Amino acid sequence: MDAKKLSKRLAAVANMVDQNARIADIGSDHAYLPTNLVLNKKITFAVAGEVVEGPFQNAQHEIVNQQLTDRIKVRLADGLAAIKKEDNVDTVVIAGMGGLLISKILDEGNRFPNLILQPNTDEMAVRIWLQAHNYKIIKEDIVAEGQHTYEIIQAHTGKMMLNRQQLKFGPDLLKKRPEIWQQKWQHEIMRKKKVLKFLQKAKKQQERILETSQEINLIEEVLGCQLSEG
Repeated sequence: MDAKKLSKRLAAVANMVDQNARIADIGSDHAYLPTNLVLNKKITFAVAGEVVEGPFQNAQHEIVNQQLTDRIKVRLADGLAAIKKEDNVDTVVIAGMGGLLISKILDEGNRFPNLILQPNTDEMAVRIWLQAHNYKIIKEDIVAEGQHTYEIIQAHTGKMMLNRQQLKFGPDLLKKRPEIWQQKWQHEIMRKKKVLKFLQKAKKQQERILETSQEINLIEEVLGCQLSEG
């Protein structure tokens, strides 16, 4: 992977970026995403934020190499502190982190009209945060890369009210029900059934047995029937 050929995961994130957006890529690492977007003339300005010195140096090297120092600003800062008012950023991208960390980063900074988030784990926590802070999910995608699946969420400022199924499985993904999404949750059922069998054999942790059984039932219900909208 490099700035000219993104991984499947980062390409899906890039597809969510609106034409001519002014983005901040938080946790940018090598800054491949903003560099790719500028090289492909999708955007003309970006901030690449990094909190760790090594990735910050990687990003700086990439931007200098691509001769894009006038269009991509690389900053060493914690989370959204990388963004300055004069940047006029309208879109924040946070990809490749856990959902709880993404929520924490968003909590500790200013609000921006457009968010593109790709949590590696705890997607439900991200959707709960978005709903609680007056964001509306516009679009979702899911891609498989290696042994992992990744969900990408685009949200704009606005109100939404999601039910339990929508929070857990994604409102847009529930409507589209792509094959990768179905495979993800079928795999999760199998994993949870193994956990349940182990718990039942141990004859302990009755609360976890009940919780795991309920989670299995919920997933089977979602995969096996049509869903209500709200």
